[in-house]
Amino acid sequence: MKILVIRFSSIGDIVLTTPVMRVLKKQLIGAEVHFLIKKQFASIVESNPYIDKVHTFAGDLSHLMGELKLEQFDYIIDLHKNFRSYRIRWTLGVKTLSYRKLSVEKFLLTKFGIDRMPGRHITQRCLDAVLPLGVKDDGLGLDYFIPEKDQVDPQQLPKSHQMGFVAIVIGASYFTKKLPVHQLKALCLEIQQPIILVGGKEDAEEGEQIASVDTVRIFNACGKFNLPASADLLRQSRLVISHDTGMQYIACALQKRVLAIWGGTSPMLDVEPYYGTQQKEVLYKNFVVPNLTCQPCSNFGTKTCPKGHFKCMEQQDVKKIAEGVTQ
Repeated sequence: MKILVIRFSSIGDIVLTTPVMRVLKKQLIGAEVHFLIKKQFASIVESNPYIDKVHTFAGDLSHLMGELKLEQFDYIIDLHKNFRSYRIRWTLGVKTLSYRKLSVEKFLLTKFGIDRMPGRHITQRCLDAVLPLGVKDDGLGLDYFIPEKDQVDPQQLPKSHQMGFVAIVIGASYFTKKLPVHQLKALCLEIQQPIILVGGKEDAEEGEQIASVDTVRIFNACGKFNLPASADLLRQSRLVISHDTGMQYIACALQKRVLAIWGGTSPMLDVEPYYGTQQKEVLYKNFVVPNLTCQPCSNFGTKTCPKGHFKCMEQQDVKKIAEGVTQ
């Protein structure tokens, strides 16, 4: 059986689909599993041993259609469900399975505060999609594989951090998913342990501002490492503090304890940290400002606070988050 799994973006959403590839490959003897993804995210799955071939595109899908037709897939597993994925399904004309996207339920929750979410994590809904193939959830959680070439030698870190550190992921794709810089500074001052700030090049400047409160104890790694190497910093950390980002789910895949900070989005959207059903110990804690009727305000986050007050992040209790480090 040859199967094409579709999930175009982004980092977190792709990592959340990884149990699907694992159960397909391990439980369907002889199955060939292909994955279709945007080119800029290919590194997330290129080292995944449960994926036989990765197909990528950048912009237009037209050039890819011929390549996909030649593969003669038996099934398409659509875990994205947008116009592009529908176009591929129509063009290839093979049997398709897809997950429950819950667009209406998410709209009701974020726009009117009406909760009709099923309480079933998005990863579990992705696994539900492949049940008709006779496979089932193995309960092992998410996967993320770090190539050996991207593993960070502890000698590359300051000596003060080589015996252990807390990793704080300071970035996020949208403004309303991020603690303001002054809150991140306050959080770092509350944590009495070495800290490494993790993020991309776009986070480097804010990282410098945050690290300025204690340049010995806080190491700004934002922009200094690529994605797999940044993931390796999470692997080496004592625990991870993160906004609602792809790095939060990578930390889960690496079985790290996570303190998850929620702003414009929410665990109510069935996207909280996920470790699989076999994990008996609770490895995460959610931090949500209580009694905010406007939260969650968005499925993905927004560029500004729709209400103008940004209470969901401005009122986060950084002392409580810091206490979670030692609990």
